[in-house]
Amino acid sequence: MMYKTVVIGYTPRATSMAKKVENMANQMLQEGYELITMSTTGSGKAILVFKKVILGMDD
Repeated sequence: MMYKTVVIGYTPRATSMAKKVENMANQMLQEGYELITMSTTGSGKAILVFKKVILGMDD
């Protein structure tokens, strides 16, 4: 299984952060990665963890 971590830079507003997370999740899905978890930091950043989707394999 392959994982990839992405950091979204300083975004102090929740609506802006949600849009950035959504856009990144959609972009990564096109590259074959599925968002599995995320965390926000006290400094207004977000850490997203993606897992490579392997077709034909069951969880």
